[in-house]
Amino acid sequence: MDSSSPLPIVGIDVRKVTLAVCYHVNDQVKHLEVRNSKAGFQQLVKVCGAHCRFVMEATGTYNLALAYYLHEQGGQVAVLNPLVIKRFIQMHLSKGKSDRKDAQWLLRYGQQQAVKPWKPDESVLVECRQLEQVTEQLLKQKTMVSNALEALQRQPIVSKLALKRLQQTLKALTQQVEVVEAELLALLEQRFASEMTLLCSIPGIGRKTAGMLLLFTGGFTRLDNYRQLIAMAGLSPREHTSGTSIRGKVRITKMGGGLIRGKLFMCSFSAKKMNAACQALFDRLVARGKNKKLALIAVCNKLLKQAFAIVKSGVPYQADFSSKLTLTP
Repeated sequence: MDSSSPLPIVGIDVRKVTLAVCYHVNDQVKHLEVRNSKAGFQQLVKVCGAHCRFVMEATGTYNLALAYYLHEQGGQVAVLNPLVIKRFIQMHLSKGKSDRKDAQWLLRYGQQQAVKPWKPDESVLVECRQLEQVTEQLLKQKTMVSNALEALQRQPIVSKLALKRLQQTLKALTQQVEVVEAELLALLEQRFASEMTLLCSIPGIGRKTAGMLLLFTGGFTRLDNYRQLIAMAGLSPREHTSGTSIRGKVRITKMGGGLIRGKLFMCSFSAKKMNAACQALFDRLVARGKNKKLALIAVCNKLLKQAFAIVKSGVPYQADFSSKLTLTP
């Protein structure tokens, strides 16, 4: 989809309860406000038509039902990173903010910029991401109960009943986490059987990390190169220098992918011992005087490069593998 598309543009500012819509009629800007519900979606399509390019921001769960509905009606949907629109508005020195203005800026962005078409994920991936969210919430509750249990045990007087209840709750949460994680892995192994086998062939990557990588990337289907994967995981280096001004050390961006970064960092400890390429990289960086944590981050990047190459090529990990590109004169 590009900016030269003849489809009319519709900007939609999504809120929890309402949708602020901006569109053109005979070169005149029009505004519409409807409910963020199926009835509101139907009213939107009735006024603007289905065959439009609908531009909206990603707002968590609030925009998903709308995006699915418009896609099913044959519309072209663009779901943008809110930061992109924020910078676009700042670039034009806009003053003031309202839902109507935001919808109009989305309309202008769709008219002036090339936008990537949004496509709904497979139902199995949607289900897996919901299970992942449940797991994350259960782990947070488990940490809270574990901290409360530790605090209780440090008190001079401990209620046996309170201690028992907290221990029971912690045990129940632990069991629930194990069950949900097993269900999630089963779904992923069923959908990505060959990819799971390929990823698990990499020393340092286990079943859980392989499953999280496949869920995080959607099976590596929407990635063109490993740099995109590293950027998605927030492991790209970020430098702040300008002339003689240097703001601290070069650090990773940490933008998005917090869960997968944590998993990869834990995997890096075993990868630097078991994975030949990771071990060589780690030892080389440490020998040059680099911090060990920085070297482990580099190992995480190496694991992502290996994962991308192995899934895309369909060839399992080979310890003695060398790229043909290095053999060319």
